[in-house]
Amino acid sequence: MGMSCLFQIRETDHYVKFTPPKWAYKFETDDELPQHFREDNFWWIEVGGEGDCIHDTDCCRDDLLKICYGVWDHMKNYGDHGVDNWELEWIGFLPGKRESRRYVGEHVVTQQDVQSVTKFEDVIAYGGWSMDDHYPEGFYRKGGVTNVYHPAPSPWGLPLRAMISKSVDNLTFAGRNISVTHAALSSSRVMATCSILGQALGTAIAQAVCTEKDIREIDIKQLQQTLMDDDCYIPFCEREIPDITQKAKCNFEIVRNGHDRGEENCWKGKKGETIEYQFDDDVAVKEITLVFDSDLNRDYHNMPCNYPLKETKYKLPNTLIKEYRIEAIDGNNKVYNINVDDNHQRMVKHHVNWNVNKITFIPISTHGAEEFRVFRFDFRR
Repeated sequence: MGMSCLFQIRETDHYVKFTPPKWAYKFETDDELPQHFREDNFWWIEVGGEGDCIHDTDCCRDDLLKICYGVWDHMKNYGDHGVDNWELEWIGFLPGKRESRRYVGEHVVTQQDVQSVTKFEDVIAYGGWSMDDHYPEGFYRKGGVTNVYHPAPSPWGLPLRAMISKSVDNLTFAGRNISVTHAALSSSRVMATCSILGQALGTAIAQAVCTEKDIREIDIKQLQQTLMDDDCYIPFCEREIPDITQKAKCNFEIVRNGHDRGEENCWKGKKGETIEYQFDDDVAVKEITLVFDSDLNRDYHNMPCNYPLKETKYKLPNTLIKEYRIEAIDGNNKVYNINVDDNHQRMVKHHVNWNVNKITFIPISTHGAEEFRVFRFDFRR
């Protein structure tokens, strides 16, 4: 699979003229562009799959820039593409590689692993994109279609062993260079999965350093729990509930069931409803964790390439709780409060120094939704 240079466009309130550089390619008709040509995404501007994606990068970049400016020239000056008031805002000069070097790890993830959802004991990340295989010819493929989608389960797990070199001591890798076959790579290569891999492996390395162990010898269950505590979803794993959270009485068990994804694991409250924990005696509380609903099931990809004057999609999720209060009481009826009036995060951790016997979460407003949605509300000493 080749590489792409992407560009971004922005709508203005006036007509914007575009004069292409003399070296840009000329595309006077839609027929000269791939079948995937459309104005909402430009991933199909892709070359390099037939050459050397490492040593030919500069030549590929030059070709990609000629295509990008040519495509924008076509949209502005040939036919009606609805972009009279739009301007070219940004263009990438560093080609994004889909496939180049990959390292051989202690396990090579295969197409079979993806399709059968192999349950690795050392799973620490996941993929979920379909197996999206691009033809090597990319933009220049005759007939227009530049990729083929093969179904893949969502999610499927990625093991730590695929990120540890089989033959080079002290070498690990995260991203598109992990130990996978070409077919498996077509699912694991997307940026969201690469970011998950980075956090997962970074946490694993930190654990190895802190415990003074080789990364092959670290406690995988501890690693999985650390990641899930940081709100990383790991397939087939359940987050452990802190002991003082388990021992308390709670009016909504769903906020401490160890699963922070899925409608079935989300508390849905109405105005005036609260989540309440009670203890038999005062207990020491040092950290309070909340996980809200950031609308991970939204039906669009959160990576726009065009910015209209009136944006409706790319904003804070309506489901996210904006304003809330945490109230606690000790045995002497002393009240402790945390007030938040402009939250924009999915996971929030509050560090406190309380000795209390009752903790209440009081939602006040969201960023637009009528109901309050909470996946997790727990605490530890």
